[in-house]
Amino acid sequence: MLGILSLLIAALTRVDAAKVLTQTPAVLTVPVGREVVLNCNIQRDDRHRVVFYRQFPGEAPQFILEHYYSRSPSYGSDFSSSQFNANASSKVDYQFIIKQAKAEDSAEYYCNTWDRSVNEEVSHVITVVFGGGTKLLVTSSDVSPPVVTVFPPSNDELQSKEATLVCVATQSIPSADVTWMARGRPASDAVATGPATRETNGNYKISSYLTVQTSEWNADVPYTCKVSLGSQSAEQTISKSNCAI
Repeated sequence: MLGILSLLIAALTRVDAAKVLTQTPAVLTVPVGREVVLNCNIQRDDRHRVVFYRQFPGEAPQFILEHYYSRSPSYGSDFSSSQFNANASSKVDYQFIIKQAKAEDSAEYYCNTWDRSVNEEVSHVITVVFGGGTKLLVTSSDVSPPVVTVFPPSNDELQSKEATLVCVATQSIPSADVTWMARGRPASDAVATGPATRETNGNYKISSYLTVQTSEWNADVPYTCKVSLGSQSAEQTISKSNCAI
């Protein structure tokens, strides 16, 4: 029994030792031209490089640069030190820098490195570990407000206890904040918002869904979907009485 307990403690120790990458902030909004600093804490220095990626909605991640604290950054083929940089304030604290943010820098940014601890019994196997990402929104005064449309529940849905409202926002940049209101109060518990998708004309589309009680809809409760792009925003309110079903 003692031997089994020792093996269990050793296994739990290995799981607890798995490296965790922490990225901050999770969401950041800045004006065009501002320097952007995104942080990545790698928890433990295993003498592996830290890599930073950019990802637009619906597209593959783009390798921007890799950095080890005692060396200079190395860049991907489409990126350079004129746009981006990386620093390390310690062996575990890395900073990814956009020198002068542009509207087209709005995207999700990720860091990753390697972790051998989760496979320590196989010395030649290492695991890639990613951070949770940072959602960056770069705004300017010439960014157009989003176009917001809210669709009512279908007739079929209204035969059940719950129904779904759909909010569709079309905008020029990929990141946005979508919020719902019911009776003038935030309605967040039954909200599901999908990722932005890029359209053929270069714009982005975001769809958000709010589940409501059919009885509330029939009682003519007003629901509002608001989409914000930094200082720009647009909203639409819908209720049973102001739409045709």
